[in-house]
Amino acid sequence: MARYFNVAGPCNEADHYMIEASSRLSGIRELIDQRQYFVIHAPRQSGKTTLLLDLVNRINREGKYYALYCSLEAAQGIIDPKEGIPVLVKRLVTALQFSPDIPDGGRFAKNADYSDYSGVLATELTLFCMALDKPLIIFFDEADCLSEGTLITFLRQLRNSYNTRSQIPFVHSIALVGMRNIRDFKAKIRPDSESLGSASPFNIITKAMTFSNFTKEDIMKLYALHTAETGQVFEPEAIELVHQQTQGQPWLVNAIAREVIVETLQSDYTKPVTAELVEQAIQTIILRRDTHIDSLLERLKEERVRRVMEPVIIGKIGDINKLSDDYSYAMDLGLIRETPGLVQPANPIYAEVIIRILSKNFQDTLCSEMYPYQMPRYLKNGRIDMIYLMQDFQAFWRENSEIWVERFDYKESAPHLILQAFLQRIVNGGGQIIREFAAGRERLDLCVQYEGQKYPIELKLRYSAKTEEKSYAQLINYMDTVGAKEGWLLIFDRRPEIDWDAKIYLKTENVGDKAVTIVGC
Repeated sequence: MARYFNVAGPCNEADHYMIEASSRLSGIRELIDQRQYFVIHAPRQSGKTTLLLDLVNRINREGKYYALYCSLEAAQGIIDPKEGIPVLVKRLVTALQFSPDIPDGGRFAKNADYSDYSGVLATELTLFCMALDKPLIIFFDEADCLSEGTLITFLRQLRNSYNTRSQIPFVHSIALVGMRNIRDFKAKIRPDSESLGSASPFNIITKAMTFSNFTKEDIMKLYALHTAETGQVFEPEAIELVHQQTQGQPWLVNAIAREVIVETLQSDYTKPVTAELVEQAIQTIILRRDTHIDSLLERLKEERVRRVMEPVIIGKIGDINKLSDDYSYAMDLGLIRETPGLVQPANPIYAEVIIRILSKNFQDTLCSEMYPYQMPRYLKNGRIDMIYLMQDFQAFWRENSEIWVERFDYKESAPHLILQAFLQRIVNGGGQIIREFAAGRERLDLCVQYEGQKYPIELKLRYSAKTEEKSYAQLINYMDTVGAKEGWLLIFDRRPEIDWDAKIYLKTENVGDKAVTIVGC
């Protein structure tokens, strides 16, 4: 069977196109040689399990160590260590039974005393390591599935055995692998604590590592494997677009290729993969909301995620505490990334889906109840009559904003979300909205694209009398970026004491050869 781009579960070289997983995370071999215990954390479906299985196979082939992969997912939700620790030991039993590279795996925990839940794991690993002729390395996957008592007891047994292993044999090197760093594992040592804190029973870790997304060169190598086997070419512009839109997120990189090749081209390898086909695949993935995207965006409902994502949407970097657990959590989930001076969505595809999901209920209401707001209403001589469109939005905002803002969990960013839903409803089926938002800009930039024309829009919340003045240069720069001579600046005034007649205004001013229309809301 021909290899394919995998979007479900770990990859293997026999069935799937893949580049060497260990190339994305340097330093593991040095940690193993130094007998270190460490953490690997990365967002879901970024290739963790693929990396671990690849490492285990390579280490066992080299012959210096025995390497074992063991998933702890079966213990998820079991907080009582009396129940949880036996489950973990039995997961090791199963893992060893199906590890032909490790001799006599069937003897592990054969006579285990599970009533000694606070020591049985350490005891059985010690007995097993004593009989091995080479050091043992264990990669514990899904380690952040453990919680409360089970997690604490598990970590304490590892720590105690680590501390005495110069006298009593134990595991040579251990990696705990999951989405979260060890400091954020779901345990409550004290009633007022939501993380392991400084009293962590696993303070023996040497390093917490995460691995990078694909680089553009990685994407080229991955796609070149398909080209070598089928002759189908990925055009350079297509690869560039994939890299720009995904920022190298592995699942997205594979999903786009699979969507184009299997669904759009029906596996006709004589046709090249073009940028146009990639764009079509991206829109399909966004609208379809596959499980990967859906599970990620389910996190948007969490209050700790909202506290980070809302400032990102409205551009207020000052409202983000980068030292907080909330910020670390959003980073570990793969929702955001840092660039110099900015915090923004991890990639443009996530940015698009985040806005769509947060404004979905409002957009659905527009679709079902407010049918006049459709593109033909605003077309004039083949162009969008933006003045007419903005006046319609002003009228809608004045009449409905108080009702709709209260329905949003993300109340401060509600104006941004409602406007985008309003625009999305209008351009659906014939246009596109390009979004550029990041904490640090203090604004949200939109570019409506329709029939080859571009309409740049900048959204601002009014913070002072100078908001309008300060926004001019930003909008002019954005207009230059998209190559437009006209731009629209929307300023939302949330002050309850100001009358609507003062908030609602519209004026156009010329700045050099450019026209800027300021829309008060």
